[in-house]
Amino acid sequence: MEGERIEPQPLVEEAYDMSGARLALTLCVTKAREGSEADLSALERMFQQLRFESTMKKDPTAQQFQEELEKFQHVIDTWKDPVSCAFVVLMAHGEEGLLEGEDGKKVRLENLFEVLNNKNCQALRAKPKVYIVQACRGEHRDLGETIGGDEVVMVTKDNPQTIPTYTDALHVYSTVEGYIAYRHDQEGSAFIQTLTDVFSSRKGPILELLTEVTRRMAKEELVQEGTARKVNPEIQSTLRKRLYLQ
Repeated sequence: MEGERIEPQPLVEEAYDMSGARLALTLCVTKAREGSEADLSALERMFQQLRFESTMKKDPTAQQFQEELEKFQHVIDTWKDPVSCAFVVLMAHGEEGLLEGEDGKKVRLENLFEVLNNKNCQALRAKPKVYIVQACRGEHRDLGETIGGDEVVMVTKDNPQTIPTYTDALHVYSTVEGYIAYRHDQEGSAFIQTLTDVFSSRKGPILELLTEVTRRMAKEELVQEGTARKVNPEIQSTLRKRLYLQ
């Protein structure tokens, strides 16, 4: 009817069921990556606190990155109890879309991500899959800019009978496309150290926690070659529900 006021519908805030098993896999190249051990220790503490069954593999070759993900997929699909969530942490030298194995050869990130998607990992179908990538994505260095902002609006649609192949995934990169990632020789990477601190000490849906990670990193200045640099993570989400880790 003309002139009739339409009341806005309340937002439905459904959360993922996290009552089942939580599994994590960390693949880290430590060769020529000083400070990696500090990151591994921080991740181990975080996963223990968040009640994840965690597996860590050091210095995989490019082929072993793929093989370890496929082994992880098999473990998930044959786990004795229902699995609620999986974390995959990938740490290595890299460039956009590629990770470098211990052998110097490259593996495509998209090939790694496909292993646990809704088509290939039945036990994680419609369940959250979180990927943490600590690696360079290019050679650009960010000196910082004056404060500004953009608003991004996402619209998603849900089908009750089927589910898209690539939903329920969260990709968190240590830096934006085209830029390098920073790592301290003793203290580890600012990204992993900040992320593990926030995830261990804060409660709330994971996207809000990642906003806090981004806020903290945006405030920091990292000095390289005598010049102050800026770096911030990039978050890509196809989550359909709220994901609580605590």
